[in-house]
Amino acid sequence: MLISLTVGKVDAGVAVLLTQDKRLIEFPSILLPPNISSGSIVDITVSRNFASEQKSQASFLALQDAIYSSFGESEPSAPILRCRNATQTSVVLEWDPIELATADIISLSLFRNGQKAGNIPRPGVMQSTKISGLAVDTEYTFHLVLRTSAGTFSSEKVVVKTHKMTDLSGITITPGILPAQLRDSLTRAVERIGAKMADTVRIDTTHFVTTEGRGLPWEKAVEMNIPVVRPEWVEGCERGGRIVGVRQYYLDADPRQRQIVQADPPQQPPVEQARESVASPTAEAHANGSSQAIPPTPPAKDTPKTEAPKSEDDGESEVEEEEKAKTSVPDEQKVRVEDRDQHKVALRPAAAPEPEETEKEKEPAEEGSGSGSQTPGHSSFQDVAL
Repeated sequence: MLISLTVGKVDAGVAVLLTQDKRLIEFPSILLPPNISSGSIVDITVSRNFASEQKSQASFLALQDAIYSSFGESEPSAPILRCRNATQTSVVLEWDPIELATADIISLSLFRNGQKAGNIPRPGVMQSTKISGLAVDTEYTFHLVLRTSAGTFSSEKVVVKTHKMTDLSGITITPGILPAQLRDSLTRAVERIGAKMADTVRIDTTHFVTTEGRGLPWEKAVEMNIPVVRPEWVEGCERGGRIVGVRQYYLDADPRQRQIVQADPPQQPPVEQARESVASPTAEAHANGSSQAIPPTPPAKDTPKTEAPKSEDDGESEVEEEEKAKTSVPDEQKVRVEDRDQHKVALRPAAAPEPEETEKEKEPAEEGSGSGSQTPGHSSFQDVAL
């Protein structure tokens, strides 16, 4: 399309062009032919460049696709948490590498029972952590929270229960410098108690067993605060049927101070059981607060050689009979003395007995009647006086 325009004014960099209908158009003067002045007429041809338009459109669409493939197709994923090992007082957790896509990581936090336990250092590198100081035979819930520039993502909750003292399956042992025969016996003992063996010192290693404190594995175990014990510690756990303390099994510990733990308590001999059964009635009487006196021990000549344990009722009846026998003997002797004096009084001429003597004579009779004892011949004191 051809258009004729009249140059109205030429200024530095800009020219004013007039159309036939007297419209003003500002046009760059650099695009006009040289030696143009006011009043000059110029013809301008205007056309659409379809090839350039298509090329530009294709370039723009390619740029959009590149941006979407780099920043729109993927996003950070939630961490995948799982339990690697559990013992009586510790838990080892691990997770897959963190997928951030094009986002930047802000923090990775560990939560225990719904409360924040702390941040994971170097979350882009570390993929495991160990939590110590837990209670024995207790259930815990853990989960991870990932904060990125693209949002916050939480992992699934993992429920872990610490082991009982008798459960030795969580123990992971790394052997150090050991003789070949001792290493073989250690391997068999570990298999018998249900524990695990690891060739290298790892985060889930619970004990480092060796007889010499040297070597790179030993240095790494000391650096990671892993207990370094002797092989006798495994034997102590096997003998006791439960995990035992490590203090007495350190390399520099005194073997004489080790406590021998047995799975079942020793049974008492039959003789001691018989003694306890015989002594039980007396102990029960003291425990029940019985106020009755304990019967005296009979002389050695009257004691039978074998005697079955007596019940508590039989012991009380024997105590009462012995007390009655003790009280009846003095009473009988006293009555017999009084009878002899009365016989002497009866042979004398009749004389009125003094009131004092009568009263004294009545007292023994009352005592004899109260005790229930009688003289030989079934005669009381009053009968002899008559």
